[in-house]
Amino acid sequence: MLAGPFAGRIFESLGADVVKVEPPEGDVTRLWGDVRHGLSGYFTQQNAGKRTVCIDLQADGAADLLLELAAHADLMIENYRPGVLERLGVGWSELQRASPRIVLLSISGYGQAGPEARRAAYAPVVHAEAGLLARQAQAEHKPPRDSVLSIADMNGGMHGVIGALAALWMRERTGRGQHVDVALYDAMLFTDDYAHFALDGLKIRLASGEVWDAPAGPIMVAGDFRFVWQSLTKHCGVHDPAGSDTPLEEKIRLRREAAARFFSSFADRPALIAALDAANLAWGDVRSTAEAFESPTALAREIAPALDDRGGGTRRVVRTPYRFSDAACGTRRPAGYRGEHNAEVLREWLDADDARIAALVDRGILLGRKSASASSV
Repeated sequence: MLAGPFAGRIFESLGADVVKVEPPEGDVTRLWGDVRHGLSGYFTQQNAGKRTVCIDLQADGAADLLLELAAHADLMIENYRPGVLERLGVGWSELQRASPRIVLLSISGYGQAGPEARRAAYAPVVHAEAGLLARQAQAEHKPPRDSVLSIADMNGGMHGVIGALAALWMRERTGRGQHVDVALYDAMLFTDDYAHFALDGLKIRLASGEVWDAPAGPIMVAGDFRFVWQSLTKHCGVHDPAGSDTPLEEKIRLRREAAARFFSSFADRPALIAALDAANLAWGDVRSTAEAFESPTALAREIAPALDDRGGGTRRVVRTPYRFSDAACGTRRPAGYRGEHNAEVLREWLDADDARIAALVDRGILLGRKSASASSV
């Protein structure tokens, strides 16, 4: 639902011709978010720029069609549980026979082999088992709860892209493709900058920053409180209310209260920000996601360009963060309807004529466009 489509979206923005293969019922995320002209917000965000074909992989002969398409491709991305591709007749061994040069990127919860490989794995499950929920509960002094962000899926998708690019580069040197196995669990632990505490057998010390009450709304000040306190006393004239013989817990309480009074003491926010900048403390406004897209940086860098909404208007979509000095990067087309590009892709990739396309439809292998205003293949 996310890790694989997210990886494909990145490749599309980097210039690849990405074809999304959907099942007869369509991608479930077509129902998520605001549906406009037959396209949901979630599906649009993760699949803008891709072409879509709809193949019933359970149908007799469907595996042959998919292998034929794969033989035309440099890379195939799949996001199933391990073993599903093999059951469908399009596993790694079949792909290799169809095209020795193809790279297969498999993104799963716990990898292609191992004691937990066949488990169902969604981002919240991996967040819990990789330690994220317990650490957040420790920081907030609250019961464990999941983040409002599919971190594991995003990590898995991005690391999948990196692994696939490395495999593609190696293929250019050796002529051989390979199978890239990325597990969400691995990706979460690798991208955990607190992992060294656990590996060294130490209690985790949280030093990510804190939110303080301030004029015109809360403000995030980054860094361990001890560092922040030193900066406040050294550069901002904050007096230390604790004495040398004050017990540690009382000292911490008094200093935190003094810091809180400092952050809320300014007549306005610009004055506070000037003081924080003078102390070289990194700060951030606590924004809603909607406000983030209207920030000076977001507007200047055109982070959310408008695409065709398929209904005569436009719809904003987040663009990938890559900027190149001598190349364009970005999404080239809106998201597609289920099976919208069946004929287009088969004609371009396989030189299929109308008779062959019609035969695939008659056999139930290829399914036509499904949208608010559906038309035939």
